[in-house]
Amino acid sequence: MVKKVLSGVLLVFLLCFPTQASFLDVMKEALGTVTAKTAAEGRIDLGLKEALNVGIRNSIARLGKENGYFADRAVKILLPAEVQKTEKVLRAAGFGPELDEFILSMNRAAEKAAPLAAGLFADAITDMSFDDAQKILRGSNTAATDYLKSKTYDRLLTLFEPTVQKTMGEYQVVRQYNEIAGKLQSIPLVGKAINPDMGNYVSAKALDGLFYMLAKEEAQIRTNPEARVTQLLKEVFK
Repeated sequence: MVKKVLSGVLLVFLLCFPTQASFLDVMKEALGTVTAKTAAEGRIDLGLKEALNVGIRNSIARLGKENGYFADRAVKILLPAEVQKTEKVLRAAGFGPELDEFILSMNRAAEKAAPLAAGLFADAITDMSFDDAQKILRGSNTAATDYLKSKTYDRLLTLFEPTVQKTMGEYQVVRQYNEIAGKLQSIPLVGKAINPDMGNYVSAKALDGLFYMLAKEEAQIRTNPEARVTQLLKEVFK
């Protein structure tokens, strides 16, 4: 970038034969323009990264605590689809308490796992290129979240599963699910539930909730001036 500008300045100098003083003035002006543009681009890059960091902190703080998932209808982890189909029948048959405990257990596992995302998110933000930042700035209200999801989702899923499995063991989630599945088999005309990979199911739902919350935080920063809690965010998202 700097080389192109200087080449243009030299061409003007050769064509117009300015005095030495005027040539130096032109050079200073050109370099000043390049420096100012570079500084502005740097602020944009820093501003986007700061927006992501703020959104991540808020999202993890909100979800990574007791009832973070369970008490929020937007991200609460519900029964697996095959159980949902028979939920009314199960509750009518007196299995409501078991279902409620199972739902609570899944959400507790997600709440334990959510804070683990911070490290991978930090790495992805550090690796963000200037071109990435430009595309994100011109993108949708969730462009930064979409970028993070594309860079981290598979690794986060792998990272979440051991903690989810451990917490599910503490809350006996798999045992509870197996009991529910067994009860389904005993109810006429309901049939047999398919036993899913509960570790993967809960981890994926936990990530869905985390990225949903992060997208919500990003949209707030982009559209609501009151959500721009630092000077840098106020400068970049005008």
